[in-house]
Amino acid sequence: MKPIALGWDPNAKEMKEAVTKVLIEMGHQVEDYGSEDPIYANVAFRVAEAVATGKHERGILICGTGIGMSIAANKVLGAYAALVSDAYSAERAALSNDANIITLGAQTLGIEHAKALVKIWMQNYYKPGGRSEPKVSRIKEYDRERGDVRKRG
Repeated sequence: MKPIALGWDPNAKEMKEAVTKVLIEMGHQVEDYGSEDPIYANVAFRVAEAVATGKHERGILICGTGIGMSIAANKVLGAYAALVSDAYSAERAALSNDANIITLGAQTLGIEHAKALVKIWMQNYYKPGGRSEPKVSRIKEYDRERGDVRKRG
């Protein structure tokens, strides 16, 4: 089992520690991409690239709201980050959308709630063949089609 990539910004240290603990309790190893770097995008890019290249199967990013980390991570081809704030979205991020990264808001979620969301997401995996397959396939197809847009001229 590959370790879970975990990235966070200075707003999220306490939540990062709680999420790390719950992942370890669930039997997962955690690679901390941390940091005290106030530029959350730098952390998001590192985690998203590690997940997209297959070093990690999944990643979790935590900043003040989770929004900035989600936007940054989704710039990386092959990274599919979903901001989760409730049990249903955590479950569906995995089951319906094949999200390989979730983002959490340290200033918008309580720690116990965030831990519950991580557990839900980690216990669910996308299964091809369902109603969502054409939608998920189209997203991945678009990634393959576009490649690196900077090289298009």
